[in-house]
Amino acid sequence: MANYRDPKLKVFTCNSNPALAKEIVDHIGLPMGNAQVVHFSDGEVQIKLNESVRGADVFVIQSTCAPVNEHVMELLVMVDALKRASAKSINVVMPYYGYARQDRKARARDPITAKLVANLIETAGAHRVITMDLHATQIQGFFDIPVDHLLGVPILAKHFIEKKLEDIVVVSPDHGGVTRARKLAERLEAPIAIIDKRRPEPNVAEVMNIVGNIEGRTAIIIDDIIDTAGTITLAANALMEAGAKAVYACCTHPVLSGPAIERIQNSSIKELIVTNTIPLGSEKQIDKIKVLSVAPIIGEAIIRVHEELSVSKLFD
Repeated sequence: MANYRDPKLKVFTCNSNPALAKEIVDHIGLPMGNAQVVHFSDGEVQIKLNESVRGADVFVIQSTCAPVNEHVMELLVMVDALKRASAKSINVVMPYYGYARQDRKARARDPITAKLVANLIETAGAHRVITMDLHATQIQGFFDIPVDHLLGVPILAKHFIEKKLEDIVVVSPDHGGVTRARKLAERLEAPIAIIDKRRPEPNVAEVMNIVGNIEGRTAIIIDDIIDTAGTITLAANALMEAGAKAVYACCTHPVLSGPAIERIQNSSIKELIVTNTIPLGSEKQIDKIKVLSVAPIIGEAIIRVHEELSVSKLFD
């Protein structure tokens, strides 16, 4: 643990992921900012800042995971409290950016909720956003303030390199994730394959065919979000049927809602590697799931932003 002494750097957290926030401040070597996020009996959010933030660079850690709307509201009220308490800069650290899947009009009369959330964060008074593995990278352009986009691939790749797996092929579960798969494949010096699938409606996946050679190889499926785990488990079963030796899966954001845990437990996935951008409740902690921490990379990003150094150097 570093010991970072700078009274002008303060880190606060709301209620979405206090364990990750604690890891981040421990990595930096700072005490956690003294604030309370409480609720009135009707559910209204109230923030109490118990220390001065005047003239400070403040970082607020909050993933917008379930309950999503409550966590979004906590973040907005916290930012407003900091603005009114004369913080010099308010930096929103969102390891997981909720609503990111609603980033375009897929059908007539659809909202673009990822843009709405960006507007809300800006209007509340944030000066910068630090986030990780956005569902669509163009969401950075929904903000008119700087966005530092951190990558989960280096953390996932390091894990697989240490496992010393042989004959790897990195698999993208759809066409949209090819860039992500290629980044992992480059780090593992492996070829890639793509699963060509149709999705008749949201949260319903249908595997069609596999593009690339996977026979006799160890397949690693990579995605940014695993929600109901329908796509990933269907993909794993299709890969095994097509002759893969073993199937691993990894993602940055383990949303894991609904039947996800049961599906993963009963699937042909040998191990699922996730990060702690979203906290996993005890009911989701099964032997097949391994959690890696993003605290060091977020901690380093916070120090670099505060000291006005390059954040992209983290990924060189």
